[in-house]
Amino acid sequence: MLGRVIDYLIDYKDRQRIAIALAKGGASRAARLVDPRHPASWEFSGFSQNGEDGIIDVLRSQLEAPNRYVVEIGAAEGTENNSSWLLTTAGYEGLMIEGDPRQSARARRNVGRYSIGSQFVSMFVTLGTVDAILDQVAFRDPDVFSLDIDGNDYHIANALFARGFRPKIVSVEYNSAFGPERSVASTYRDDFRRSTAHPSQLYYGVSLAGWKRFFDQRGYSFVAIDSNGVNAFFVDAEQLDSHFIADLQPRQGFIENRYQLRAYGKDHAGQFAMMARQPLEQV
Repeated sequence: MLGRVIDYLIDYKDRQRIAIALAKGGASRAARLVDPRHPASWEFSGFSQNGEDGIIDVLRSQLEAPNRYVVEIGAAEGTENNSSWLLTTAGYEGLMIEGDPRQSARARRNVGRYSIGSQFVSMFVTLGTVDAILDQVAFRDPDVFSLDIDGNDYHIANALFARGFRPKIVSVEYNSAFGPERSVASTYRDDFRRSTAHPSQLYYGVSLAGWKRFFDQRGYSFVAIDSNGVNAFFVDAEQLDSHFIADLQPRQGFIENRYQLRAYGKDHAGQFAMMARQPLEQV
């Protein structure tokens, strides 16, 4: 009985969060003054935390041949991610993958009612599960791909792209603690968890320079960093309107992760010093 009451309360609170996200996103989307040339003007957040909803919204509006499909790895419970806005307001379907089975079940309840054809899969993503992911995607060239697993991000992306996965728009988290120049990633471990990998919890993921090199080698164009210094965005330029790409003025500069800067009271140099002895992979 107690378990049912707890489930009811969680579901009720999630429904409230969904309603708030839809209202907040709709209002902030309408209030934007979008300049197609400047990504800083694109941001708004409904379900996303750092303006990603707005950046993706503008980019997908420029797609030449959209398939209205999104893949997100690290989808959480559906109330804070980069795909729920598309699934609830834009008629998208997709594959939402989350390692925590309870959060994945909540995402199915929260977002599944808006997007009947979408899949909500509980899977702790490793190199050994990459083929299983690709077996479940409806399109290997989804309009949008979002990757945020706080750890093996580079290694999973590398394995997916090596198998022919080629999304049109990509959002990836970068770790600003690695600084603006290092092209590095944390080393791969099947059981990698940011919370236990190092006491500082700063040893995880990929540097911004590492992502830029990764996507440049695969023919993608860098577009933007969100204003909180969390995510970087890349596009397959051949899939977007050529005039839009020609006029675009990407945000090139490095931005400190606002949350890490506030939590540690140190910039990227000070943060890196806290975990400088950890093994890094050059990428």
